[in-house]
Amino acid sequence: MTLLLSLSGKAASFLSSSSSAVTRRVKITPGRIKAHAIRSATAARGVGGAAAGASRSTPFSSSIRNSRMARFMSATADATVQKEQEENVIILPTNEQDEDLLKIRHSSAHVMAMAVQQAFPEAQVTIGPWIDNGFYYDFYFPETVHEETGEVVPARKLTDSDLKEIKKTMDKIISKDYPIYREEVSREEAKRRIEEIQEPFKLEILDSIKTEPITIYHIGEEWWDLCAGPHVESTGKLPKKAIQLQNVAGAYWRGDEKREMLQRIYATAWKEPGQLKAFKKMMEEAKKRDHRVLGKQLDLFSIQEDAGGGLVFWHPKGSKVRSKIEDFWKEAHVDNGYDIVYTPHIANLNLWKTSGHNDFYRDGMFQQMEVENEEYQIKPMNCPFHCLMYKDELRSYRDLPFRWAELGTVYRYERSGTLHGLMRVRGFTQDDGHIFCLPEQLQDEIVAVLDLTETILSRFGFDKYDIMLSTRPEKSVGSDKIWESATAALEGALKEKGWEYGIDEGGGAFYGPKIDLKIRDAIGRSWQCSTVQCDFNLPDRFGLEYVSAEGTRERPIMVHRAIFGSIERFFGILVENTAGDFPFWLAPTQLKLLPVTDSVVEYCQEVSKKAAKMGLRVEIDRGNERLAKQIRNAEKARIPIMAVVGVKEMETGTLAIRSRKKGDLGSFAVDDLLQELVRCDDEAIEMTTMGKTEEKEEA
Repeated sequence: MTLLLSLSGKAASFLSSSSSAVTRRVKITPGRIKAHAIRSATAARGVGGAAAGASRSTPFSSSIRNSRMARFMSATADATVQKEQEENVIILPTNEQDEDLLKIRHSSAHVMAMAVQQAFPEAQVTIGPWIDNGFYYDFYFPETVHEETGEVVPARKLTDSDLKEIKKTMDKIISKDYPIYREEVSREEAKRRIEEIQEPFKLEILDSIKTEPITIYHIGEEWWDLCAGPHVESTGKLPKKAIQLQNVAGAYWRGDEKREMLQRIYATAWKEPGQLKAFKKMMEEAKKRDHRVLGKQLDLFSIQEDAGGGLVFWHPKGSKVRSKIEDFWKEAHVDNGYDIVYTPHIANLNLWKTSGHNDFYRDGMFQQMEVENEEYQIKPMNCPFHCLMYKDELRSYRDLPFRWAELGTVYRYERSGTLHGLMRVRGFTQDDGHIFCLPEQLQDEIVAVLDLTETILSRFGFDKYDIMLSTRPEKSVGSDKIWESATAALEGALKEKGWEYGIDEGGGAFYGPKIDLKIRDAIGRSWQCSTVQCDFNLPDRFGLEYVSAEGTRERPIMVHRAIFGSIERFFGILVENTAGDFPFWLAPTQLKLLPVTDSVVEYCQEVSKKAAKMGLRVEIDRGNERLAKQIRNAEKARIPIMAVVGVKEMETGTLAIRSRKKGDLGSFAVDDLLQELVRCDDEAIEMTTMGKTEEKEEA
């Protein structure tokens, strides 16, 4: 299947908004996953890519401010750069899109494990799965005894030079083109073979496999491992120049810090060298956009280790951005028929027993606290609270649907080694929503959720989506009839939207089918954000009912949905997508006043007060630097609009305006400028309006 991707505008490259579209062809190989597509939703407004209208560091000068030709040439240059950027966009394939790529990564992991054991015979293998951009394999290196001296040799610590040696060995294995084939054996035979080669971790893996027969994959007659596949036909099918070993990290066996410390080799693998080159370029750009680095540089947030890992402190500037995100989220939900609710941060442990979280999610919950001889639990989820609110009174079919939304802060236990900036934390705010509806209302409600998701995400510049519909797994609750009708409603909603999607057979939650939506950022990475899930479990557990038109008691359909996923993670994605260069409507400081002399500071203060009353976020520079330095500092802080204020501006009631993204915009009367900035803020657009300019006299 060939899919045409329309890569217009903001989200798939370092672009600003564009009226032209670049079309790419991406080959998608049908396989275990039936179909996959990237949804290109048209966004009327939002965030441009980080390099959109890249800032010019030239200070204010009359020659630039007064030259129409300079502005024309600048605009032409911007258009040329943007066109070149569009033409260089590369969308890398994913495991979901391309089963051949998945096979390459899985087989490469096996080849790497074989190479490690050839290079270091004492190495014991554990697990080696494919991951989003490649694969990893975990190895255990025990202490050894020197054959001649009898001395104990400490466990090997893999180095960069070891990785080079391992890659050379991998290349030799690939060149020999060993066949890769599958064998089915009994559990007893698998155990006998594992004991024969003295691989204790494989015995544990064998014990965890509940199905039979046991499958083994061989590389020729040289090496084998327990594996379910899939793989390429032979090692010669692997593109050695498109495989790169990246780094070594530590990992506890089974994620348990009480167990053995393993050494994990991360690697990336692609179908051809050009993809590897593009991936490396993307990773270089990702380093520049690291939200942890930018968060510190721009004074947005911090993780205070003295308070504990994974807990976010929102600094004033970051809080301003978060407030804008939350305000827009609330307004959009109210406009779409939701009621905003608030629920407690803790509850009696019995609530979590009723919901099933205490049984199925205990490892992700913090320990309980005792309150008056009863156990209370800090909440890991919001949904049980909404169930209690629904159950507060008997509902009629005439009352449904209920749409409740909450920015609810939850707390989940994560091991310290898994914490990562804002992307994985222990305390975070979910943009939670729950819908309680009649079965016949379900499809319309799902369509409305997808509409709202598109509205909200496009506002932030995310209009390229990967969409997957996940169906009933082997273990599930609920009748065949309700699963079939709910899955049909989800699929019908996607078709009604005209969105293409993939089907992940058996990938649904045990309590219902779901739609997952990934967004693509400015450098082509995919991020899981939005989800829509039907739930047949909680209504049963909580005994939720409504009185039908016939007077009978019936179960409502419950829908879980989140658009951002969490405020913290979405904020991190947004920082990396924009490289900290927020659009005007989100910027912590929208306008910075740059006084040329102390005599105009009072005038700046008056302008600042007036702007603040109109809802704009304004700062006044301390004015103790030269003007050129003030401008550089403001641009380094990624402030979108700067105003140079001199005696002339004070006397005429004007401001000389410079845009970080568009350069010099000319002179504006204060009231005219503030009204224009308010318009830009309301419409989530950048300021491009030109003010008055004075033509430079000919010499």
